[in-house]
Amino acid sequence: MFFAQYYLDCLSQASYMIADEAGGQAVVVDPRRDISEYMADAETRGFTVVGVINTHFHADFISGHLEMAARTGAWIGYGHHAETEYPIRKLTEGERISLGDVTLEIMETPGHTPESISVLVHEHAADTVPYGVLTGDALFIGDVGRPDLLASVGVTAEELGAMLHDSVQNKLMGLPDEVRVFPAHGAGSACGKDLSTEKQSTIGEQRATNYACAPMSQKDFVALVTAGQSAAPGYFSYDAELNRKDRELYNPAAVPRPLTVEEFSALRGAGAVVVDARGPQEFGAGHLRGSINVPADGRFAEQAGTVLTPHGELLVIAPENREEEIVTRLARIGFDRVAGYLRNPDDALAALADEAGPASRLTAAQLRTALESGEPPLVVDVRNCSERAAGFIDGSLHISLGELPRRLEEIPRDRPLVLHCAGGHRSSIAASLLRHHGFSDVSDILGGYAAWALLTEPTTA
Repeated sequence: MFFAQYYLDCLSQASYMIADEAGGQAVVVDPRRDISEYMADAETRGFTVVGVINTHFHADFISGHLEMAARTGAWIGYGHHAETEYPIRKLTEGERISLGDVTLEIMETPGHTPESISVLVHEHAADTVPYGVLTGDALFIGDVGRPDLLASVGVTAEELGAMLHDSVQNKLMGLPDEVRVFPAHGAGSACGKDLSTEKQSTIGEQRATNYACAPMSQKDFVALVTAGQSAAPGYFSYDAELNRKDRELYNPAAVPRPLTVEEFSALRGAGAVVVDARGPQEFGAGHLRGSINVPADGRFAEQAGTVLTPHGELLVIAPENREEEIVTRLARIGFDRVAGYLRNPDDALAALADEAGPASRLTAAQLRTALESGEPPLVVDVRNCSERAAGFIDGSLHISLGELPRRLEEIPRDRPLVLHCAGGHRSSIAASLLRHHGFSDVSDILGGYAAWALLTEPTTA
């Protein structure tokens, strides 16, 4: 058996290829949209990709099932509750897919979504204990998939939570301890709240250590797994719906072109949004007014999908020689409308000096002085709930980055604002978003809450 995990750190996303080396038949599970890595492996090893399985309708990225099918002629498989605009093979409980001696077996594990499935992998068809199980977003390492994303229209979080209880507590925990667990996501994913950095585990390890795998009632399970979830990024519903549609195929050769300063300025003047992927320090030193800072060195795709919209035209400013990387990462979440990019941002910003300027960034000591003044600024905390529970600044307004775009009306425009996150990365994104939407007096804290906590005793809930 050939078994490979492909892990994408930016989205904390795992996909898989399983093949029978003797017969050369392969299946790819949960592929991303840029499929070159899977195809290179298949071609090198002489495999024919006969099927593509999505464990569910993904909300955090655009799956590459259509690209794989177009390239290889493979069938596309989903759980039998799935409905799509393109032809699919509906997979049912207990169905076995033979790749030769290597055999896949379908296990219906709804809860994250109604159509969710897991895939048991048998190295040999006659094996009584599976080699492993690909759990999609039903079971993570250290957590389970959240049932509250509302990607499934017409199904409540409580209904999905009840399904997830059965899928995890009865079906997946009913497997032997030695079965390896291969989830679709790892630490950092917004599809759960407490995912491990480990890329694989076993059923036995999860039975012993995963809070959601301990025996409990359905009511207690639903309450536990829905509590403390962070806000879902705004693009999730868009991607979940796009994964159902017969959309345009991703074309890696259609690379947006470098633009002259004049071309860039004309498109910006016509309404295109500038996404500046440089780091917070570079962005803070000088940027085009109205541009939105989403640093490349971080969870770029997820954070871009949080603060940008998929339908508007985008212009890219990127770190040197990373322009095409940024465009690819945007395409992975379905943000395809990139008109072009600036090849030399420093020269371009110098040429556009009248339209550029620095961002206001305060030290923690400067913030403390401002808060003790007669007209203190409003502090906006853009961290998640779990982070804030460990300590916060007195009088601060809490709106996580994931909620910020839809809660702008709650933020006053008539007083200075100082934003902070844990370390200064998300606050730069958030501050740039507020400036983009016309807030005039916006700063963020260098070093974030970590720097503040060094100065003062934290306030805790």
